[in-house]
Amino acid sequence: MTRTLFTAPHIVAFQDDGHRLLRDGCVVIEDDRIVHVGKTYDGSADVIRHLPDRIITPGFIDTHSHLHTSPIDKSVQEDYGPRQFWLTGLIEILPAEDAGLTQAGMRSCVDYSLIELARSGTTTVLHLGDEAEYVAERLDAVGLRGYVAPSFRSGRWFTPDGRRVDYEWDEAAGRAGLDRAVDFISAHNAEQDARVRGFLGPAQVDTCTAELLRDTKQAARELGVPVSLHAAQGVWEFQEMTRRHGRTPIEWLADIDFLGPDTVLGHAIFVTGNSWVNFAGDDLGLLASSGTSVSYNAWCFARRGILMESFPEYVEAGVNMCLGTDTAPQSMLESLRWTAISGKITSRRADTSTAKRVFDAATVNAAKLLGRDDLGRISTGAKADLLFWRTDSFGMAPLRDPIRNIVYYAQPSDLADVLVDGVPVVEDGTVLRTDSAAAARGVQAAGERVWRHWHEGDWAGRTLDEVSPMTLPEFAEPE
Repeated sequence: MTRTLFTAPHIVAFQDDGHRLLRDGCVVIEDDRIVHVGKTYDGSADVIRHLPDRIITPGFIDTHSHLHTSPIDKSVQEDYGPRQFWLTGLIEILPAEDAGLTQAGMRSCVDYSLIELARSGTTTVLHLGDEAEYVAERLDAVGLRGYVAPSFRSGRWFTPDGRRVDYEWDEAAGRAGLDRAVDFISAHNAEQDARVRGFLGPAQVDTCTAELLRDTKQAARELGVPVSLHAAQGVWEFQEMTRRHGRTPIEWLADIDFLGPDTVLGHAIFVTGNSWVNFAGDDLGLLASSGTSVSYNAWCFARRGILMESFPEYVEAGVNMCLGTDTAPQSMLESLRWTAISGKITSRRADTSTAKRVFDAATVNAAKLLGRDDLGRISTGAKADLLFWRTDSFGMAPLRDPIRNIVYYAQPSDLADVLVDGVPVVEDGTVLRTDSAAAARGVQAAGERVWRHWHEGDWAGRTLDEVSPMTLPEFAEPE
């Protein structure tokens, strides 16, 4: 067993149920655990590292990620939002992307995403979607902590004409998907302290039957794992659920006993009181009273002109707010920043959507969802998942308040080192055990194939350039 002592001028330690700024203190780790945090340490250490130009913080927990697809969203999703679908790109864009995305392409996206996550401070990530076995394998190889959920659903949405959303149903496929997910969890959760684990991830509230969701929740209880579901992510979905049931998506989930402390809802933007749906009720009260968590992915929606109304209102209602990345870039730094800024805009206040609140959402709140009091904090007994930020870098200087600097100004280049379970994952800005250049080439090839095959998944057979033209016209050679 190796005991290592780190000293630094700024340590974000955990004390009295909250983060505290420990100045000129130390952290001692032994193998994968923190064994001491304080101003001084009188014990012995095998390795001593004095870090006069570092901030030590807990690692970030990304509670909503699609590692197998997100990189190919770049230069496709940003400036296109069909008004008939209330600006979402899900109905038209995703089927067209899927048409050209092969297994090799998805795996290239996974490789790229893990590098992007590690170099921007994510130490634990929740993956939802395909290629679950490959994601688990690569998480283990890179050294990140991960929760992996193979997706399943009873049906799918599509548009036949670009004007409406229809659904195709296959309940047997949903049941088979749940069975496969349970098998995946059984295979990966056998070890109590496994760094890569499975959890349950039915796809969307409007594509899963009540029976499938009830059985999923029962399986989650029996297996002792969290469950994640996309819900209240679009106006079309909100209207579809109220058409079917006369209930909002959140109310319907409460009716079928799906909400609870082990449940995280991806997005949950379109709730009662939101100006886009203008629907009376108390969705936030239902979320808070049930202990349900929400994973907000601010950039994914802000790029289309959609914001949560508002992040501080959810916090003040008592909802356990967490953060995710969802799309490109897979950077929790961007998630922290966009959540804080968009919350200020929607609340029209600067003092409610604060750096503290978003930092908590990315650390201790997410750990609470996972039932892990050993993650998201620097305290005795916690896992040694640590970030070491530069204090003298161009992005971080001048430094007065470490949390504000990280939330509002830090870039991946300001993060020097990352430990997960006490093992280096990033050293001096380089993600170990990966090939960044090869990963970039891989997603470039995957993207080019998706762009070429776009028309095969588009409802009207349009090319990508017809759906989303290039920003600038082609240069014309003078005659």
